[in-house]
Amino acid sequence: MSTTATTTSGPETTTSVLVRTARATGLFYLGLAVTGLLGYLLVRNQLFVADDPGATLANLTRQETLARLGIVIEMGVVITQSLAALWFYRLFRGVEAFAAGLIATFGMVNAVTILGSAAMLATALEVSQDASLAEAGAAAATVQLLYVVSSHLWTIGGIFFGLWLIPMGWLARRSGWMPNLLGWILMIGGAGYIASALLTYLLPGAGPALDMLTIPATVGELWMVGHLCLRGIRRP
Repeated sequence: MSTTATTTSGPETTTSVLVRTARATGLFYLGLAVTGLLGYLLVRNQLFVADDPGATLANLTRQETLARLGIVIEMGVVITQSLAALWFYRLFRGVEAFAAGLIATFGMVNAVTILGSAAMLATALEVSQDASLAEAGAAAATVQLLYVVSSHLWTIGGIFFGLWLIPMGWLARRSGWMPNLLGWILMIGGAGYIASALLTYLLPGAGPALDMLTIPATVGELWMVGHLCLRGIRRP
């Protein structure tokens, strides 16, 4: 009697733990998506003017609160990506430990890359408030350089972001916990991210066309976030 009860409750307990882990992973991934969107596409575009260092400096001076918010949001990207990477490992380590370790490793490297970007933005804000640099006429050029380096860190970091999507998609298929199509889209999207990062410097004039390469990754990520948060895992 007791043996039967143990056998019945064991798989249910394991599944419930996996579902909770999956939903926590989804929430961290959702946090990454939100902070990445707000920081890179919204706040940065209101401060950084690519062809006008003087305008970038003026924006930082006039919108100090927004600039500080941008730094905090990029720090949020680092935190949420790190946690998502670790929780993906926790979720998938029982399926294939090496592939789960790849997700954690590539995700953490990308988080460190964005950490460098956040440091660049913090330094740019500090330079914009340095009166001696402003009087010497060096503040605008320095601030512009720091924002350009920050942008390149995001671009080059896309290599590791693409690399973490490939084992994620493979494990989604291998585990049977997510739709098979989702796994393929994530792997294709990861390859697209890597290609986009490399071709940005080989084909500098092909910006809009290169953006198309990251569309599968965006679709796959949104699908993965929704699946993890709403369903957890698909019970095999």
